[in-house]
Amino acid sequence: MDEMNDQLRAILFVILALGVLFVWSHFYKFPQQPKTGTAQEKSSPATSGSTAATAAGAEAAPSEKPREKSGKGEQVVAAPVVKASQEKFVTVEGTLFRVELSNRGGVARSWKLNKYFDDEKPPKPLDLINTASSQELGWPFSLLLADKNLEAEANNALYEVTASGDTVHAPGEVDFHWSDGHLDITKKISFTQSYELSLEVTATLDGKPLPVGVEWLGGFGDKEVYQASSLVNVFYRQGGKLKLLAYKKLGVPGNQTEPFLQAGPMEYAGIEDSFFTAAFVPDGTEISLWHWTQWHHYQEDGKATAEPEAELAVGTEGERGLRVRVYVGPKDYTILSALDPPMEDLVNFGWTGVIAKPLFYALKWVHKYVPNYGWAIILLTLAINLPLFPLKMMSWRSMQRMQRVAPEIRSIQDRYKKYAMNDPRKRKMNEEVMAIYQREGINPMTSCLPMLAQAPIWWALWRVLTGAIELRHAPWIFWIHDLSAKDPYYILPAAMAITMYLMTKMTPTPTTDPAQARMQKLMPLMFVAFFFRLSSGLNLYMFTSNLVGVAQQMYLNKTDPLPSRSKFKSKNKGKDDGA
Repeated sequence: MDEMNDQLRAILFVILALGVLFVWSHFYKFPQQPKTGTAQEKSSPATSGSTAATAAGAEAAPSEKPREKSGKGEQVVAAPVVKASQEKFVTVEGTLFRVELSNRGGVARSWKLNKYFDDEKPPKPLDLINTASSQELGWPFSLLLADKNLEAEANNALYEVTASGDTVHAPGEVDFHWSDGHLDITKKISFTQSYELSLEVTATLDGKPLPVGVEWLGGFGDKEVYQASSLVNVFYRQGGKLKLLAYKKLGVPGNQTEPFLQAGPMEYAGIEDSFFTAAFVPDGTEISLWHWTQWHHYQEDGKATAEPEAELAVGTEGERGLRVRVYVGPKDYTILSALDPPMEDLVNFGWTGVIAKPLFYALKWVHKYVPNYGWAIILLTLAINLPLFPLKMMSWRSMQRMQRVAPEIRSIQDRYKKYAMNDPRKRKMNEEVMAIYQREGINPMTSCLPMLAQAPIWWALWRVLTGAIELRHAPWIFWIHDLSAKDPYYILPAAMAITMYLMTKMTPTPTTDPAQARMQKLMPLMFVAFFFRLSSGLNLYMFTSNLVGVAQQMYLNKTDPLPSRSKFKSKNKGKDDGA
């Protein structure tokens, strides 16, 4: 019996031991290294609209104790809790900028450029962050995460700040760190004395890296210009080509508020208005772009209204941190061309770049000797028009000869007007007209040459004078304080329209149709409303060009005037008598 008891005890021990081994192996797993995301495994940080705005202003409520994993008889702590007790602001000052950062979300609250000013009186350094929009929609440098609840928690948490003080003088670094023991976020922002800075962001969940993005929310740029929101674009450069997206093209088609993923890698991506930009450049990590539109609601004249704001985020699609260089500053061609990679394409000269760039450099060269961009534009206009004068002279001489024979051609056309256009006798009319042109040495195409030659120059100058930041707030004389803005009193547009009408009236009209001739003379006045919307710099160029044209036309009319109408009739009467 005792022997049986010993055997029974042995059997029970073996069964119990096997049971313990089975249970232990089933419930306990050896720790494994996180897998690196493959092309198929990568997940987007943004799968729906950003909730940073909806959570703005709300207190985050991280747990006081680290969240724990339960194990057999033990507790595993993921990470220590790291958070600040109150909101704190850090100011970063440099020669070119003054940036205010907040530890609530580790975001930027103000980004002022010391060398550029707003339109207030007295003027203040321009702030590229619009406070009213950002309070509703979210702030620049907010986080973008796939889990919207985690994103809202991270963007409203109070981060611990590591900095040299409440004011940091560039070059310098500001570090933000926050953790609830479960989600852990770090942001490192390193400022230089230039417009460039470095930004490094990491996010982990229970020690496992998360894909993360950084957003620029609340719109961008100078809000005081005409139709400011419609001038803001999101851009990216990929495959050597720069793509601009207006706010109407942002977001998922059919739902602009839903972020649209433009997969990377990108050479750079960002947001811009007419004269300023915030551009993100990958620095060791590939970046993709998310873009969408949000609506900023506000009261105007007691009425509720809303305007669209372009929003973007750049980030990684794999489970790794984000490292980027960020340029926040003016779209100055010289500065942008010196960056790595060069970003001078953001100064958009369009298809006329081959002409616009030399004109731009010529304008800056003139400005070195004449330190007023208004007078520099006038001198550049003279320099452009004088070499074109021989071409204009050839054209005007051709139009004068066409005007001389216009009554003769009109009489031929009257004789054949009873025939249909497809009538073979119409060919005889064309032969008679061409015979007159050959007799007088007239080439009808010659009159179009100056227009064809000047059209690319006009378009290129329009690009230069409306896109060059050098003209922003550049004064000319008296009432013109900003050559990049429209004339506040519409004096230049009115003067330009008047001189254009005079030039048209003085120019020979080759058409034989009186109604068409009147229409050509009145055409400038029909475009007055359009001229009023143009910048003062462009109106100044066109006004100066028209004055030069009037003077040239006066010279041509004086040196080779048209015969009087009576003389022409007498000449034709003699021909008729001899017929």
